[in-house]
Amino acid sequence: MSPRIVLATAERLLHQIRRDRRSLAMILVVPPVLLALLRYVFDSQPQVFQRIGPPMVGLFPLILMFIITSIAMLRERTSGTLERLMSMPIAKLDLLVGYGLAFAVVATVQALVTAGVSFGLLGLETEGAIWVVVVLAILNAIFGMSLGLFVSAFATSEFQAVQFMPALIIPQFLLIGLMAPRDRMLPALEYVSAVLPLTYAYEALSKASLNEIDGRFWLDVGIMLGCIALALGLGATTLRRRTD
Repeated sequence: MSPRIVLATAERLLHQIRRDRRSLAMILVVPPVLLALLRYVFDSQPQVFQRIGPPMVGLFPLILMFIITSIAMLRERTSGTLERLMSMPIAKLDLLVGYGLAFAVVATVQALVTAGVSFGLLGLETEGAIWVVVVLAILNAIFGMSLGLFVSAFATSEFQAVQFMPALIIPQFLLIGLMAPRDRMLPALEYVSAVLPLTYAYEALSKASLNEIDGRFWLDVGIMLGCIALALGLGATTLRRRTD
């Protein structure tokens, strides 16, 4: 792996994202706005916002980074940029790490802005350390990035890329325990939720907000890291020298 190629790839992508004002608005503005909307939806029930707010600090960035990354990578593929790069004597790992580094920087900025607005302006409070929730929000955003990197290979248009969100993200969102406790679901749905990565992201955020840093918390974090590594590994298999 060449650090020079990795950094050059990351720098190119970051310049592209910086020039795309709509993408910047999606990344930096939409998650805080959604959390503000959530805050005032439960204006008469502040305890509800305090309960579900910390997990949403991490889950909203995950959803937005999934959309942004899948569309951005689709543009790289359909415009021929990725194919031209792969035709050069560049290692696949250099490109993958470069893409991952660029999107990870964006994910980190997004999570920091979202957390800053939530805990600073919207009055969100947590029993645990705020920095732990912020770190988990960054991990969730990076997980959304890694999923978007992978699924972009299976779309031929931006519309198809966006369709993966209701197919992959929304079902998990309904089953993670946010809408109803998992142990009160049908047994079949509870079993399904146990194999969904978003379940462990949500549980880690919930435990961090309640200051329940125990063995189960670290297991949830470990599963999140494993899912990120798996998604990036699968993404590497979709980087081909030629586009069919």
